Amino acid sequence: MKKIEAIIRPEKFQELRDQLYSIGIGGLTVTEAAGTGKQKGKQGLFRGTTFEIQLLPKLKLDIVMDDHQVNDVVNLIIETCGTDTIGDGKIFILPVEETIRIRTGERGTKAIL
Repeated sequence: MKKIEAIIRPEKFQELRDQLYSIGIGGLTVTEAAGTGKQKGKQGLFRGTTFEIQLLPKLKLDIVMDDHQVNDVVNLIIETCGTDTIGDGKIFILPVEETIRIRTGERGTKAIL
């Protein structure tokens, strides 16, 4: 099993969620995040005063899946969330040693379905 951690623009989430459901990925965890990278932030204006916003809002998605689903999910995230501009986000792929459903004790793939 693998875990995909994807950092995406918040406005892309609804479309991505719908696309993930359409290929059978229904389980995911979403966390509000703020970060900076090459995008560096942006300038804001409040009551005539300019200020720097260095941490921009993002969403972090955690999705655990079978190894054979990883390429499909990665390609879907890239196609759905890519705008060809700085700040589109990142995808991290990590190995998952074990998954256990607390309620039933099911392990492995049975626990993520």
